[in-house]
Order: sequence, then structure tokens, then C-alpha cells
Amino acid sequence: MKKRSNYNSISKILFMCFAFLLCFSTHALAQDVAKGKQLFNSQCAACHKLDRDMTGPALRHVTGRHSTEWLHKWIKNSAELIKSGDAEAVKLFNDWNKVPMNAFPNLSDEDIDNILAYTSEEKAAPPAASPDGGSSSGSADNSSLNLLIFGALALVLVVLIVLLVYVRKVLTKIAENNGFDVETEKSMPIWKSFAKNQFAVFMSVVVMFLLGSYFAFGYMMQIGVDQGYEPIQPIHFSHKIHAGENGIDCKYCHSSARTSKTSGIPSVSICMNCHKNINEFTGSADSTYVDYSKEFYTAEIQKIYDAVGWDPATQSYTGEEKPVKWVRIHNLPDFVYFNHSQHVSVAGLECQTCHGPVEEMEVMRQHSPLTMGWCVECHRETEVDLSNEYYKEIHEELAKKYGVEKLTIGQLGGLECAKCHY
Repeated sequence: MKKRSNYNSISKILFMCFAFLLCFSTHALAQDVAKGKQLFNSQCAACHKLDRDMTGPALRHVTGRHSTEWLHKWIKNSAELIKSGDAEAVKLFNDWNKVPMNAFPNLSDEDIDNILAYTSEEKAAPPAASPDGGSSSGSADNSSLNLLIFGALALVLVVLIVLLVYVRKVLTKIAENNGFDVETEKSMPIWKSFAKNQFAVFMSVVVMFLLGSYFAFGYMMQIGVDQGYEPIQPIHFSHKIHAGENGIDCKYCHSSARTSKTSGIPSVSICMNCHKNINEFTGSADSTYVDYSKEFYTAEIQKIYDAVGWDPATQSYTGEEKPVKWVRIHNLPDFVYFNHSQHVSVAGLECQTCHGPVEEMEVMRQHSPLTMGWCVECHRETEVDLSNEYYKEIHEELAKKYGVEKLTIGQLGGLECAKCHY
């Protein structure tokens, strides 16, 4: 019995060790695949996708087409393998328009194995969509919320009606107790009762005139003010992803803002600097900076290809271009002069000063009113850097004249009419 007990104890220990090793090896494999994905995105993704041909072939299950030993040699130095006359390497080189592949001697054998492990993973199945193509739970939640709000408003309305009926009964009873003939007053039309009171008529006319003037002036002051204007563009461009998540400088796309009056609408060729290789949305659909599905963003990238005439399958231009009819958002009247370079390059203002937090906008909108009062207020409050040696003397004289240490744009002539209207 004692021997049997020892034997069972040893068996249990061996079994636990085996289970531990199995879990550890599985975890290590998962770590290798995760590292392989990271290396693939940083080293390979510029020319290769897993499931689509780009500058180079699609790489999913590449180990089924080539041996691991051969792939190690090819990745580390493809040119040397071609030069050696390797038939497989020469064929691959010729099949892909004799475009040489970059050498990666810095990748270790372990790194390459991790990348190959990542390319050997099966393609994930797309998430199941609801029958109406959207999120059924979201629409159900919205319907429940709408019903709740409608029920609350209906309840408030019923309570108000009950209160008004009760107040009417109380006032009628008080009037009858004080000898007021309620029935006679009821028989008289309300407009006659109102017309008999001349003071009430006069005050009503004055109040109506003031209210009409106020609303008419407010309406006319809003003509041409498009604050909050958010049109639907032919191609959905997310500033939230590009300027926010990816940190792309505004002036990379709107380069003319540095040297020109206008910031300019970027050409589709600017988009192709990146999207020639980025042909699908590569971020996570669960990220906080993503407001639409992965398929939606990928379809918008395809619109860029249609506009510029790019075929991602053959990695070539077809010559069939389609103009993109962008909708202008910020538009000043013709009698107003505004120069972007004067504000961006000379004054050194950030784009967000006028355009708001564009890095947080999924859909671009007009953030500021862009009215004359808004511009004048900025000129009155913004101080000027007096370190310019050329204007140092005149700055000192003006500072003495106005009795201030620092001058504002308004004190330097920024409030003159001819600065913006001429």
C-alpha cells in the first residue's frame, strides 16, 4: 500500500508538471504570435498584406508555399539568393516585376519564426451583423429611451391639466363669494374685455414692437453665420483618426496655409502618399477614437482609389479618375480679406485657435462664428511678440504712448477697417 501511495503521488506531480509545461508552452506560443504581428506591422506591412497582394504577394500561409529554411534566406537577403541562381527565388523575382525586396539582416531567426507564426494564423471570421445591418441592441435602447421620455412628458401634461382645472374652480368660487358676476363676464367676448382696458392695449403694442424688433435684429445678425455647419462630404475623412490618433500635422495636408492666403483643399494625391499601402482600416474597431465600423472606413479608402484611378490588386494607376466634389465648410464673404500665412507663419497661431479641436472631430465642422466681432475681439486681446529687432524702436514708442508693457494687435493697427476691407 505504501508503494502504491508513493506511485500515485509521483504520478500526480508528473501530471501537474506536464500540465504546467503545456500551459506555459501555449502561452509562449501566443506571445510569439503577438510579437510576430508587431514585427509584421513594423517591418512588412508597407509592402505586404496577409490576404491581399500589394507591392509584394499576400503572406497568409506563406509557409505552405515555401520552406521555412528558404524563407529565412529570402527575408535576410533576397538579392543574394537571386544572385546565387536559386530557381524559386528567380521565379518569384520575375513574377513580381523584378521589384527587389528589402534585406532584413537585423531580424534574428526567432524574429522570422514569430512573423511566420503570425502569417500561419487562420483568417478571423467577420462579426455577425444584425438583419437590419446595424446594431439591434442600440436601436432597442433608443426606442426604450424615447418611450420613457414620451411617457414622462405625457404625465407632466396630465398633471398640469389637473392643476389648471383645480385653480379655475378655486378662482371661480372666490369670485362668487365676493359678489362678482361670473356668468356675465363669461358671456362677454374676451376681445371686448381687453379692448376696454386702454393701458393693457398700449402696453401690449409696446411689448410686441420690442419683441418683434429683438427677434428681427437677431435673425438678421445670423445671416451668413454658419457656426456649427457640418456638411456630409463625398468621402468620409476622420480628423479624429488622422490628426488625433495618428498625430498628423495639419499643415502636412493643408501645406499652403504657411505661404498662401488660403489653406487649400488637399489633392487626392496627398492621400495616396499613405493610402497607396494602407488600403484597409488597420485600427481596432473597439478603440475610443473609432466611431464607425472597420468595413465602413475600408470602403471610404476605396473611394479614394476610385477618385485617383488606383487598382490595389495590380498596384498601378488605371487612368480612370473621378473628381471629388468636396463641400467647402469655412467660407468668408467676398468683401473680407483674410490671409492664412499672416496668422500661421507670422503670428504663429495654432490651427485650433480658429478651427477648434479638429483632432477630436470625426466629421469636420465650423467651430467658430467667424464674424467681424469675433475677429475684432481676438485682435483686441492677443498680445504681440515685441522681440522683433526691426520694429523694436517703434514698439517701444507705442508702448509708451499706450502706457503698457505689451501691445495688442489692435494697438498696432489691427482694428483699422482697411486691414480686412478694401
